[in-house]
Amino acid sequence: MIELYNEVSYNISKIITRSYSTSFSIAVGFLNPESRIAIFSIYAFVRLADEIVDTFHEYNKEELLNDFENDYYKSYHEGLSLNPVLHSFQHTVKKYGIPVQLIQAFLKSMKADLFKHGSYNKSEIKEYIHGSAEAVGLMCLYVFVRGDKALFEELKNPAMKLGSAFQKVNFLRDLKTDMQELGRNYFPELDGVSFSQDTKELIIRDIEADFTASLPGIRRLPKDAKIPVLIAYYYYLSLLHKIHRTPFDQLVNRRIRIPNFRKYLLLIKAYLVAKFGLI
Repeated sequence: MIELYNEVSYNISKIITRSYSTSFSIAVGFLNPESRIAIFSIYAFVRLADEIVDTFHEYNKEELLNDFENDYYKSYHEGLSLNPVLHSFQHTVKKYGIPVQLIQAFLKSMKADLFKHGSYNKSEIKEYIHGSAEAVGLMCLYVFVRGDKALFEELKNPAMKLGSAFQKVNFLRDLKTDMQELGRNYFPELDGVSFSQDTKELIIRDIEADFTASLPGIRRLPKDAKIPVLIAYYYYLSLLHKIHRTPFDQLVNRRIRIPNFRKYLLLIKAYLVAKFGLI
């Protein structure tokens, strides 16, 4: 009957994904069923850790995150967890051979958000982005390539660049929350410098370079993985363009969003581009 519990656990991860991100769950729906549930399990694991750090302010977040980490390792070694998210995630990790170093890097970045205040320097932010974004992208890449080690190595660097671009766009979008409410500054460019149009342009050029470097990898993705990745690519690129058009002084006072109708247009665009090999 463990198969029934496995199915239930994956379904709970799917519910979490759909509840937190309708657009992401729609994009993942273009994957084959086997890859789809694996990506749901990765998203749910990452989402719960992120919720501990950024949402559960009235609780002991350090204790919660430590328990979450310890329970994961226990579930991995025992092959079972009564936490359905951890159970489905450890199952995915084993099935696709996801290295423990990626999970450790991710959790290290989550812990940094608990204790780090103020500005990150260049080396700190590089390590943080690797854990919080690049490592998660590589977990997904292990699922996409389905054991093809040569293809993984070919796509590894572009996948990391794409994860880095996504995270930096998130940093720009969330400037208000990060700087004013959480006391975090993820941009070394702003250390001791006021946010200005010039610093915004500098940051955007860096992100655009990451997007450009990711494109060769997207072109080489397996067919079913290309559509959901392109959807995310176009969404974050559209978000970056909107941020670019937004005056710098407004970015620290409001969160930039993409309207739902625009998201669906981007989804259609990604589908057509992938289907007709236009990328």
